[in-house]
Amino acid sequence: MVRNQRPDALAPRKAPTQRRATATVEAILEAAARILETQGLEGYTTNAVAERAGVSIGSLYQYFPNRDALTAALIERETATLLEQAREAAQGGSCAEVLTGLIEAAVAHQMRRPALARIVDFEEQRLPMGERNQRVADVLQQIMVDALLLDDAPAVPDRQQAAQDVLAIAHGMIDGAGQCGETDAADLRRRVEVAVRGYLVGMASGR
Repeated sequence: MVRNQRPDALAPRKAPTQRRATATVEAILEAAARILETQGLEGYTTNAVAERAGVSIGSLYQYFPNRDALTAALIERETATLLEQAREAAQGGSCAEVLTGLIEAAVAHQMRRPALARIVDFEEQRLPMGERNQRVADVLQQIMVDALLLDDAPAVPDRQQAAQDVLAIAHGMIDGAGQCGETDAADLRRRVEVAVRGYLVGMASGR
């Protein structure tokens, strides 16, 4: 396993510009996801991914110079869905609606493909994706800060800190549920919402 990769080593060789090329890249990414789900990192090789995707290893290397670059692209694909749902949640007319929407998006991200989500979380930390991870964190942080400006939001003393804490609480609970193999999304959403609402009310009241 290659470690201490430079961030530029994770960049794809080229972006698909035609429909057929886009379909090829999507097939490669989905093959990578399915191998990670069924075989874990042990069976996750570029040759195995190419075979599962039905493409030559040369075709895979046209787009991804190494396995870590493929993994980084898969992480980007999975995160894009989370961010899209988070931005939809941000359109809520109240803090309560935005908070519920963010929690639903985060739980769905974990529960949609739990085995893949656990491996992606691990690889996210291993690979040099600090700038990308910060970009995602900044988007979620700003959505939460904006929600705390809405009329029904608890009057917390420091919105930036409160937003950071809310996201950390939710992330910790959802990751923990994934590691324990939980499958009840509704129950997890309820527990996370109770935890973060309790935190916000407590901070607003000074308790």
